[in-house]
Amino acid sequence: MRFTHFAALSLALASTALAAKPAVQPTPTIAAAVADTAHRTPDNVKKDEGRKPAKVLEFFGLRRGMNVLDLFGANAYWAEITAPVVGPTGHVTVWMPTQFYGDKGKQSFATFMASHPNVSIVSSPFEAADLPKNYADFVILNENYHDSYWQNAKLNLPQLDPAKFLKAVYASMKPGAVIGVIDHVANPNSDTRATVEKYHRIDPNVVKADFRRAGFVLVGTSNLLRNPADDHNAEVFDPKIRGNTDRFIFKFKKPR
Repeated sequence: MRFTHFAALSLALASTALAAKPAVQPTPTIAAAVADTAHRTPDNVKKDEGRKPAKVLEFFGLRRGMNVLDLFGANAYWAEITAPVVGPTGHVTVWMPTQFYGDKGKQSFATFMASHPNVSIVSSPFEAADLPKNYADFVILNENYHDSYWQNAKLNLPQLDPAKFLKAVYASMKPGAVIGVIDHVANPNSDTRATVEKYHRIDPNVVKADFRRAGFVLVGTSNLLRNPADDHNAEVFDPKIRGNTDRFIFKFKKPR
């Protein structure tokens, strides 16, 4: 009888302890994070149709617990999705060049971080990108690599060295980490800087060559965002093509 009473008491105490412990919230899948529009800004949700974020992030291999480096990400488009997916054991660090990060953007991102404790932001001049070292399991570089060939006096953006930028990105990644690169396709040409200035596009072969020289290995490509109706002869901000340009998707890895 004493044993039965003791066993019953132990079970009751264990049940009470379990009930008192808060339930662990399940980490959403990528698709669920994209679909959770109640926790995303309407302006960012509008971009989903043209960006196909769920399929793109599945292709890149985003997983729970990863440290993510989101380059040029102060609009929080990718952070809104990646932060819940990596969960409390992961982290998302956004990097934004100081030239593109004004007071309005700072205020907006501060509000976003207040409700996303696993997100932070760093900012430094584009020409001297100061990124966390040996940090990232996954990097996303969406429609901005071409800007490493751009200069703009009004924005205090000098002529940049793409190799220097990629060296900083490479150093920010752990061995075996992946970087997903998406950008607007340009027709092959002999003057990348002039093409970027005119169209804000870049020849995919230039990107492959640049990343190879920086030490990256191309491990995958995807046609998810290709658009054969885009002849590459319009600036990407042209209303006729904006948001629906022909884009390449490359998956590079930092070798172990």
